[in-house]
Amino acid sequence: MKNTSNILVIGGTGKTGRKVASKLTALGHNVRIGSRSASPVFDWDNPETWTEAMQGMDMVYITFQPDLAVPGALEAIEQLTKQAKRCNVKKLVLLSGKGEREAELCEQVVIHSGIDYTIVRASWFNQNFSESFFLEPILEGFVALPQAEAKVPYVDTEDIADVAVAALLSDEHHGKIYQLTGPRLLSFREAIQEISDATGRMISFTPITLTAYTKAMKEQGVPADFVWLIEYLFSEVLGNPNNSEVTNDIEIVLGRKAIDFTDYVNQTLKTGVWTPKAIV
Repeated sequence: MKNTSNILVIGGTGKTGRKVASKLTALGHNVRIGSRSASPVFDWDNPETWTEAMQGMDMVYITFQPDLAVPGALEAIEQLTKQAKRCNVKKLVLLSGKGEREAELCEQVVIHSGIDYTIVRASWFNQNFSESFFLEPILEGFVALPQAEAKVPYVDTEDIADVAVAALLSDEHHGKIYQLTGPRLLSFREAIQEISDATGRMISFTPITLTAYTKAMKEQGVPADFVWLIEYLFSEVLGNPNNSEVTNDIEIVLGRKAIDFTDYVNQTLKTGVWTPKAIV
């Protein structure tokens, strides 16, 4: 493999993609961001944009929005891999979801594409508490979630990005499926308590039913496909006993331990993202 590679990072402005892109650029590789705002454009909703975005690329890091589990994802991944082969892409690294049966169907497409691949199956992100749908209730000081006692080995996007970069740049990861988790299990209540303690703010946690949670989202005008995804993640994924398994794949790939949730909380605290604007 040549020293400098041309790498398309699909979702290159997202939670993991922006970190993957930044790390690859720092290592001297030619990075193309795959997004609707980039040039050339990459738009999951417009397959006609995919070929130009992949033209001349040696490798592609694939993140699918909003999730590989949603209807239409399988067809999109099938079409993307065919176009990648036509564009002579040499390596695909797919970000997948741990314990998502629908996502595993997408993995199979990549595995049987005839292109070198690595599958990166990630547990729920630490960053869901600071960059996603848990942030607003944390700022409001009142978090109500279903599956309150489900234990999750939250994984940090920094670790996911480091594994993805390693997978892209080294042949030793060809044909591997890595399952990425943090080093320990936390319930929602325990995670929110850690953030509450670190911020010095009273953030209450209340268990609610999934029915009540999805009803509230619909009443707030949340798009139907996102409501479907949340319902799927809370029922199928959090309800899957495999998702409470802690792995050491991060340590295997990176030669260091996975980032702990407490370290994530302490780092995130410095950004001020958990400080309500009204009291700044």
